Amino acid sequence: MRLVSIASGSSGNCIYIGTDTTHILVDAGISTKRIEEGLAGLGIKGSELSGILVTHEHSDHVGGLRVFSKKHEIPIYTTRETYEGILSSRSVGELPGGLHREIFPDGVFRIGDMTITPFSTCHDAANPCAFRVDAGGSSVAVVTDLGNYSQYTINHLLGLDAVLLEANHDVRMLETGPYPYYLKRRIMGNSGHLSNDCAGRLLGEILHDGFQKAILGHLSKENNYADLAYETVRLEITEGENAYRGTDFDIVVADRKEMSETVYI
Repeated sequence: MRLVSIASGSSGNCIYIGTDTTHILVDAGISTKRIEEGLAGLGIKGSELSGILVTHEHSDHVGGLRVFSKKHEIPIYTTRETYEGILSSRSVGELPGGLHREIFPDGVFRIGDMTITPFSTCHDAANPCAFRVDAGGSSVAVVTDLGNYSQYTINHLLGLDAVLLEANHDVRMLETGPYPYYLKRRIMGNSGHLSNDCAGRLLGEILHDGFQKAILGHLSKENNYADLAYETVRLEITEGENAYRGTDFDIVVADRKEMSETVYI
């Protein structure tokens, strides 16, 4: 299985997960041109995709969905509430008919040789989900846009080989930065975004001897930077109540505009 961030950040998100026979995207928040360029770098055509999993209806996750799905007639897997939210969004417009596949949190389904488990996240959206994907004895997950996490979240991430995990902001940068007060409260709230510190603590909860790689994603352009996210997460793991140090596992940071390295599981 392969896991690649084509784009990950507050300005647009699109993640590829694939096996030898099945190819999917998690979110399509960038232009069709950028998605196709990213896929081409992996040797894949847009028409070869089997589905697009949509986490929630915010524009940085669905901005390119209409054009891309219509061009290649790719099924769109979302909760009903998310789909309705997309349809009501002026920035997305009308989606092509007949492509929606309704999913439910904790309702396991299959696409090709992949077993996919959506699970609920705490975010200010209609009915948002993160996704765990299992195939051929390997497991990866994409977990972004969550203001907090619980044992429920941890349970869905146990036994992973790799994860793309949100490390959205540094708390001190956000508190002292230029954002208005209401937006700071939203981001730091229980339905906002995961800070670097919280990302490190969550990662520490799911590490095990077989874990291979963590990609830190959805970094804020204004309230974070890659080196800070990396060092904070690594420090949280080292100082946390687990048997590991931050240097025991490979941690990389996804770029907002460039593809990440390909994680092979």
